[in-house]
Amino acid sequence: MDDKRFQELYETYREAAETYLKVYCNRFLQLQTPWQKLYESMQYSLLSGGKRIRPVLTLECARLGGMRDWRTALPFACALELVHTYSLIHDDLPCMDDDDLRRGKPTNHVVYGETMATLAGDALQAEAYRMIAEAPKLGARSKVNAVAALSWASGANGMVAGQVLDLTDYGHDRATLESLCDRKTGFMLKCAAELGCAASNASREVCVGTQTYASHLGLAFQIRDDLLDVVGDEKTFGKPIGSDREEGKTTFVDILGVDGCEREVERLTEEAIAALRGMEDTDFLVTLAKSLARRWK
Repeated sequence: MDDKRFQELYETYREAAETYLKVYCNRFLQLQTPWQKLYESMQYSLLSGGKRIRPVLTLECARLGGMRDWRTALPFACALELVHTYSLIHDDLPCMDDDDLRRGKPTNHVVYGETMATLAGDALQAEAYRMIAEAPKLGARSKVNAVAALSWASGANGMVAGQVLDLTDYGHDRATLESLCDRKTGFMLKCAAELGCAASNASREVCVGTQTYASHLGLAFQIRDDLLDVVGDEKTFGKPIGSDREEGKTTFVDILGVDGCEREVERLTEEAIAALRGMEDTDFLVTLAKSLARRWK
């Protein structure tokens, strides 16, 4: 797939998710309740931009799984983005990573205070499951599978466990750091593929292939993130450069070096692409993996 066609399709997916999230936020903002500040805090982070990689991946996997209209999977795709946004809000809090900048903007707690930021994250997590439960045109089986996938990826053995390991300075060698990153980042990218497959009731071949692809993609994504924290541009990256080192965290750059990280991202990208062999019409996912491997933000 050439870059122009890839960008067009990526933007189609991204804009569809963005529109769905805006409609969701506007529905709340029109309620005019005494807790209006909560809605504003939720909207501030949810609509702050970002690449929307996870919903894009969900929508493409739904299409690959045989869904005639991939837009039907938007509730699942956007539910994942609600959970991802909640995790970023909490991750930035002073009791966690204590970051003041996210996607080039002040973090939620800087604008709305720590209490409101915490509650906004709590509300987004709960709303994600309501979004799945109320998804039109999707059956009970699909919804149950989606809830199971999202709760596992984001819960006590998934993303939250990864955050605990991160805060306890767990990753000091390659094996432990990979385990940490799998839970904190990789599980949610794999979940994006799972949600697309759940929405479309995809075949086992598509489920296994896309989820293996997403697992390799997740680790490559995190290693690239660690690399950009050293060699990236703060304005492009959207958050302070060198923050991990300042916090004393061990990263893949510490273990593999800059050149080693670049080689590992390339290797994992090749493994992600290899997981798709035997499947038809995977050009978009192949190009996505390659584009993420060379991203600068």
